[in-house]
Amino acid sequence: MVATDVRAYREEDRAELLALFESAGEGAPTETLWGDPASEADVYLTPYLDHEPESVLVAVNEEELVGYLVGSTGRGDLPSEDELLVRAVRSHRLLLRRRALTFFSRSMLDAVGDTLRRRPRAGALDDPRWPAHLHINVQRRARGTGAAQNLIAAFVHHLRREGVPGVHLQTLVENPLAVRFFSAQGFTQHGPTPRVPGLRHEGRSTHQLTMVRSLGTGEDVTH
Repeated sequence: MVATDVRAYREEDRAELLALFESAGEGAPTETLWGDPASEADVYLTPYLDHEPESVLVAVNEEELVGYLVGSTGRGDLPSEDELLVRAVRSHRLLLRRRALTFFSRSMLDAVGDTLRRRPRAGALDDPRWPAHLHINVQRRARGTGAAQNLIAAFVHHLRREGVPGVHLQTLVENPLAVRFFSAQGFTQHGPTPRVPGLRHEGRSTHQLTMVRSLGTGEDVTH
């Protein structure tokens, strides 16, 4: 495949982008969470299109979308992930679906167990040094074309133009390819690696890895 181009999201991309959402994560531990792409998109895709479309980028190959990055500067009215999850559960009646019910029941048990054992809890990062965040997905056939790198570079340019001091993302310890990729893009690990409630990969628990990148002229500051 030839190299891809990156451009700003346009509203007419919505339908194709929703279809891409279902396939772009193929092979990753987070390819699907509770087995219902429509409701997962209502948490991890459509809120960005509705609330902060100026922070959405797409990778295009011969007029076909092959990847995307959705993000936020941290300054808008994007609802929290917890709020979006509650909405998705209610609007899609997920607790009436066996696979989703299994996931959310396991999530609750994991969360209770981690609390009782006083383990770190997975969750969003709230730190003024890295207020922006992103989610990125590229189709398997477009990996290695520079699409993902170009999406990150374009988003960083957008954030710098907006005067945002830093950006964070969250991936999984169990996804070493993603960790290596983000490290190569200037992101470094920040904080503990708590268990992700409910999510299993190859039958085992998964662990959240938060990575940060400062966007000022100085060096990144991490702990």
